Amino acid sequence: MLDLLLPQRCVVCAAHGAHVCSGCTAGLRRVASPLCERCGAPTVWPVRRCRECAGRRLAFASARAAVEYDEAARAIVAAWKERGLRGLAGWAAGVVADTLPLPLVDCVTYVPADAERRLKRGHHSAERLARLLARRWELPVEALLRRTRSLPRQRGLDQVERRRNVRGAFAPQTTVPRRILLVDDVYTTGSTANAAASALRAGGATTVCVATFARAIRVR
Repeated sequence: MLDLLLPQRCVVCAAHGAHVCSGCTAGLRRVASPLCERCGAPTVWPVRRCRECAGRRLAFASARAAVEYDEAARAIVAAWKERGLRGLAGWAAGVVADTLPLPLVDCVTYVPADAERRLKRGHHSAERLARLLARRWELPVEALLRRTRSLPRQRGLDQVERRRNVRGAFAPQTTVPRRILLVDDVYTTGSTANAAASALRAGGATTVCVATFARAIRVR
């Protein structure tokens, strides 16, 4: 009955059917090799460090994303996070699992939510993605991090401002396994992922890898 009254449409092209139709799913721009070995940015040839991450002290060993954060991916993430289409988490987990290799880690965790934004949205996209990915990959998932303070939004900040905004914003809240996969929905500059990975390293992790659904692309 609900489908008759409010027919489901693709959040990208508005076609009737799934939240993301098969055509738009196939049309997503996957983040493919060659990549920067460290931050996962697309490059002309494989490199250990690229212009985007060279000279930065990164706490994570590697970062990988499934798709480019282009117009289509932005529409999907906005519908998922801001419009409350929680079912997109399962679809996104499928895209990530189909694109990224099975990680060699002991545990999956996620960037913790801002309490105010979680209350407003009623869910946390990174946590849901992490739990569904862990289920697909048959890995344990744990809440290993907490926020030490509320953060202003990262949106609209440049790279330096983003780093300053999240510095010291996370702390480990339990015993941390040695090898961890840290999950978030979008990798923009890597500032949030790096701050969270730094907290995990401070808690005892020796290797932190980052996996996200989408990634902003700056350097090719």
